[in-house]
Amino acid sequence: MIKSMTGFGKSATSINQKKISIEIRSLNSKQADISIRIPAVYKEKELELRAKINQHLERGKIEFNLYVEQTTATPNYQINESLFKNYYNELKRLSDELGEQSDLIKIVTGMPDVFQKEEKQAMDESEWQTIVELTTKALQDIDAYRTDEGNTLQKEMELRINNIQQLLNKVELYEKERIITVRERITAHLEEIVNGNQIDKDRLEQELVFYIEKFDVSEEKQRLQSHLDYFMDTMNDKDSQGKKLGFISQEMGREINTLGSKANHSELQKIVVEMKDELEKIKEQILNIL
Repeated sequence: MIKSMTGFGKSATSINQKKISIEIRSLNSKQADISIRIPAVYKEKELELRAKINQHLERGKIEFNLYVEQTTATPNYQINESLFKNYYNELKRLSDELGEQSDLIKIVTGMPDVFQKEEKQAMDESEWQTIVELTTKALQDIDAYRTDEGNTLQKEMELRINNIQQLLNKVELYEKERIITVRERITAHLEEIVNGNQIDKDRLEQELVFYIEKFDVSEEKQRLQSHLDYFMDTMNDKDSQGKKLGFISQEMGREINTLGSKANHSELQKIVVEMKDELEKIKEQILNIL
């Protein structure tokens, strides 16, 4: 089963007057390249998150974003009550002594250090468990996305493999013609040198055997056929095998190149060029396979 490395997953919920949402994106990469962005309060859990993501997604350039949004207006400060009372009592005493009437509350609220920013809150374990559940859901979503993309990739590569198979089947059509061409070429060369009646028939046959063996492509055809079958089987494995498919495609390329070097025939050369074109399209797709 083919899976793409490209994917997107998202999940969200509300808890403790907060909206928590998670987004995960992935692109192709040779290794697991994980980038995590989370609020500072959850930093101690980053390694746990990283391990969970790596376990599920295995490979790819992965971006994990955790967003926490306060859904109700809450003050980010607190009143220093003891200091407030001290200020108020002192001002009231002076006000009574002087017989002055003032808005003491308003004055006290403007005094230094009456309002203090709240300390950073500790991580809420219930919130963290919710985040773990949301992460699991987002990972499931991205896995489903990768599977859908993988199905598209597999259909594309099956098409390309079938095209190479059809081209390989055409090779046989020109093999006998190649032998006749080689025979005619050798005979013509000999006739240029000696009279046709004086040609050593045994020597001619020896030369023919030599060149036929030199240009024989039976082994290349057999190995290429084996690689094509192996490629198709690997695509249908239980687990996605992007790296393995890459290795098989390299072996396919070697056999096609050797086939081209031995072709010695214009039509066979054309077939080889078309095979290489199909194989390059396969390699482009493999780069995005998990």
